[in-house]
Amino acid sequence: MIHYGRHHIDEDDINAVVEQLRSGWLTQGPKVSEFETVVANYVGARYAVAVSNGTAALHLACLAAGVDEGDRVITTPNTFVASANAAHFVGATAHFADIDARTLNIDPIALAEECRTLGKVKAIIPVHFAGLACDMQAIRIVAEKYGAIVIEDAAHALGAEYHEGGRVGNCRNSDMTIFSFHPVKMITTGEGGMITTNSEVYYRKLLRLRSHGINKLDDPFEHRDDAYTDGEKNAWYYEMQELGFNYRITDIQAALGLSQFQKLENFLDRRRALSMRYDQAFKKSGNVTPQQNEGRQLSSMHLYVVRIPFQQLGIRRHHFMSRLRDYGYTTQVHYIPAHYHPFYRKKGYLPGRYPVSEQYFDECLSLPLFYGLQEASQDHLVACIAELLH
Repeated sequence: MIHYGRHHIDEDDINAVVEQLRSGWLTQGPKVSEFETVVANYVGARYAVAVSNGTAALHLACLAAGVDEGDRVITTPNTFVASANAAHFVGATAHFADIDARTLNIDPIALAEECRTLGKVKAIIPVHFAGLACDMQAIRIVAEKYGAIVIEDAAHALGAEYHEGGRVGNCRNSDMTIFSFHPVKMITTGEGGMITTNSEVYYRKLLRLRSHGINKLDDPFEHRDDAYTDGEKNAWYYEMQELGFNYRITDIQAALGLSQFQKLENFLDRRRALSMRYDQAFKKSGNVTPQQNEGRQLSSMHLYVVRIPFQQLGIRRHHFMSRLRDYGYTTQVHYIPAHYHPFYRKKGYLPGRYPVSEQYFDECLSLPLFYGLQEASQDHLVACIAELLH
């Protein structure tokens, strides 16, 4: 069975993990900071903080930004629910702005209108859907007008570039950026995530929050009488200065991440090449429309998404996907609009509110795309789709 996405692990990765297991460091060791430094340098940010997963990264970013009870956070309906849920983790409320039909990312015009309607917005979480970067310059302008923090959800976009230049994650037009290292992402650590920022204040806070709220680096102690003996710091002393979490990543995962990172450019090149093969194959198809086909060389190509007018063709998407599965291919739908889920419907977000996202959802389908996908399998899948549509 060929799935829509999968990881690629080779002997170098296995050896890196085995070597780490033999090193004596399993967690909270030097590999984590090495991994953070490599990612920060690659994207062009001052700081990076590795965490247990991408959702934890979103949670901590909201906490570090001071998003709190009663605050309003805007994100896109076209995302995995974690982007919106992070607001509710900290007591805030998620709101949505519709997408641009061309990019499938949050529409800066719709974002500005949502901000104007709400009046006061604490944070904006744009999502670089499928690896194509949002228009961060336009989003930053809106955020500055309404005094909002910007947290980029780049779970799909490690290795992607902004249309104005620079790698996603450099935080030139945002306060923080989060990444995910789930197995279907660009590189994997099994589970894992990362937050990049150029703010030392956020960096220090993120370090504390990821590890139970305990003071880190040279953060000053609040109870100095307990912390020092005759002017010398007690080696055993630490302070939990705020409520934090155990969102740490292990050295084993970081070792895998570092090994995977060495292959990132190859992964990106392969995904882009396969995407352009799909583009060429569907060029003359009247019923299969590739999405985000402008900017292939800037996107990380986490997903290859097409639109098929299932209703117009009298085809049920479920049946279509089942037939493809019979041929040996698993496809997927990215995503059920966040406001469709029962949790958000109960908060008043009913269908019909974000028409561009909803129309896209009715027609979208993600096709297999990953480093190890063979051209012969790709060509066979295209032929199967053509057969089923006719």
